[in-house]
Amino acid sequence: MLRGGLRNALTALLLLIAGLGQARADDLYTVGTITSGTAPERRDIGFANCLRDVVVRVTGDTRLLNEMHLAEQARRAGDLIASYAFRDRMSGTPIHDEQGSYDRPHDLTCVFDRVKLDAFLKSIEREPWLKRPRLVAVIGIRDMKGRASMLASDSLGLRDDDMRTALISAADKLALPLVLPSQRQLMLAGLSAPVLAKADPARIGTLARMAGGERALVGTIVWNNKPAGWVAEWRIADAPPATRWGISGVGFDDAFRNGVSGAAQVLSGHEMP
Repeated sequence: MLRGGLRNALTALLLLIAGLGQARADDLYTVGTITSGTAPERRDIGFANCLRDVVVRVTGDTRLLNEMHLAEQARRAGDLIASYAFRDRMSGTPIHDEQGSYDRPHDLTCVFDRVKLDAFLKSIEREPWLKRPRLVAVIGIRDMKGRASMLASDSLGLRDDDMRTALISAADKLALPLVLPSQRQLMLAGLSAPVLAKADPARIGTLARMAGGERALVGTIVWNNKPAGWVAEWRIADAPPATRWGISGVGFDDAFRNGVSGAAQVLSGHEMP
């Protein structure tokens, strides 16, 4: 298990790689999921899940998950796929006892045909979101012991590592370029968890530029004991005050997914999250 400086160094490297990769927008049309086997019926379930993911990834519009035409197309998701590949997640582990192929999880990677997918999006009055600003995440935390802190690219602690990984994963799924400010940048901007809720947007904008970003996703996540879970509130710093969203009673992974998907919804020009 990684400890101390080595773990922090690897986390910083992961942040850098993720930020650089997202800045190139990755391949918007390539997504992955996990299937329980490679049989045609399992493959088709995977295709449908990948289609749901890719339309949100390409457009930034999470409302499409409730779109009737998407549900219909998901039954024929393979028609929009240019290529796919399976990877056995238990490669090297022999099948044992009466284990069948359904018991072996596989990573399924689907590359969608850009022309066909764009045509489908056009049929439901959507289009690809290609110009994506680099987002700086400014996040205040109040943990289970009531301690207030800011999540930074170089903040210490196992919890911070786990939170950074969850945040990066959420942004990567949507191909949203995202970086965290350093502790020094937060200090220079005069931003801390207690003042974040009322911080001047101009100050947050200055921090975003210092961190190499264009827009700022501002959020607070606070632990609540009854019911147990995190309460998250989010906003885009320079968006209208009414553009706010949140979630409660969840793990921090879901809190970050809520923040990132809402940011994509706002920045891609769609309605409120």
